Amino acid sequence: MLNPKILIIDDETSIIQLIQMVLQKEGFRHIYTAGTAQEGLRLLERHGADIILLDVMLPDQTGFELCPKIRQMSDAHIIFLTARTSDLDVLTGFATGGDDYVTKPFNPLEIAARIKARLRRNKSASSPRGTEDSRSRYDFGRFVLDEQAGELTVNGQTVSCPAQAYQLLLYLCKHPNIVFSKAQLYEAVWGIDGMGDDNTVMVHIRKIRERIESDPGDPKHLVTVRGLGYKLLKEQDR
Repeated sequence: MLNPKILIIDDETSIIQLIQMVLQKEGFRHIYTAGTAQEGLRLLERHGADIILLDVMLPDQTGFELCPKIRQMSDAHIIFLTARTSDLDVLTGFATGGDDYVTKPFNPLEIAARIKARLRRNKSASSPRGTEDSRSRYDFGRFVLDEQAGELTVNGQTVSCPAQAYQLLLYLCKHPNIVFSKAQLYEAVWGIDGMGDDNTVMVHIRKIRERIESDPGDPKHLVTVRGLGYKLLKEQDR
């Protein structure tokens, strides 16, 4: 992605100016800014976006209310920006379609790092694969993940899966029977070391279980290894 489009939706002018200045110094050129939800939607419709920085508290509606509307228009990577740090707020952000969550106050260089990490992962995902990595269909009995088709099939039925949850499941499918900590999964899938919140991984693990497990409360495929993390089991290893 040579010229990514970044849309910042925040009603605090000082924050917008600071983020915009840092992103421009980091080489980003296509940056659009909006102070309200409606203005953000108009800019998204007019210009599109690859990355959206979305404030939760906007004057006309909340970012949580706006996010589903954005999702109807775009599959851009959405990073929530907010001073609200409760577990419920974080869970709501992911439930409404967000991909990442940054709490205020924050270092704008962190925002730039998260954006660059996402763009690197997008570039890696679109790069041609060598023969060694050509396998793209992962069969776990109850469910099948087809990387080339971008499809998750459970008991023969195609199941929708949010982009970030899909990427996490894909990573686990490529490394079955290996225990990963939350930090390792965040670094591998979100692309930034030490900047993740445990809630980010936990929420996406839950989303995956809701799709692949017959009983998400008693998982048989994507299991928790107490004190260590998570691992995805092959059918014969359960």
